[in-house]
Amino acid sequence: MKKIMYVLASVCLLSGCGFNGPEHKDSKMALVKKTQPSPVRLSNTGNKAISGQLKKDVLGFDSIYDVAIIEGPKETLVAYKVRHLHRFKMKKIEKQLNAFLKKRYPGRKFITSSDYKIFLETVRLKEDMDEHKISAGKAKKRFKDIIKLKQELT
Repeated sequence: MKKIMYVLASVCLLSGCGFNGPEHKDSKMALVKKTQPSPVRLSNTGNKAISGQLKKDVLGFDSIYDVAIIEGPKETLVAYKVRHLHRFKMKKIEKQLNAFLKKRYPGRKFITSSDYKIFLETVRLKEDMDEHKISAGKAKKRFKDIIKLKQELT
């Protein structure tokens, strides 16, 4: 009986020591908890950055509790998470959000998504840009890939 206890204790200790920590802090927990990533701007064109105010506006919806925003050269990606009790009204929420964005920010093109995969990829792109793991060109390419993924999912 003592041998079994020693073996179990050893396994527990060894498995705990083998954990080196997450490579991406926010993306590992993005599906479980609120991450509140800061908005990202991919291009420095003449357009005024709206992502800070946009984040506040989107979080103003009662049914949305987390949002990740990437401002691209032509369009802005808004990936958001919906509160659990509001998940039955996903289509209605997306329709209201699109109408609000169109009215509040005329002349801008928005791509909105409540899909967790899109949210996760958006957070990962932001983390890679913050850690300088990818160049601006590769970031734009990944941004386009995320948009293609969004279009495939719909």
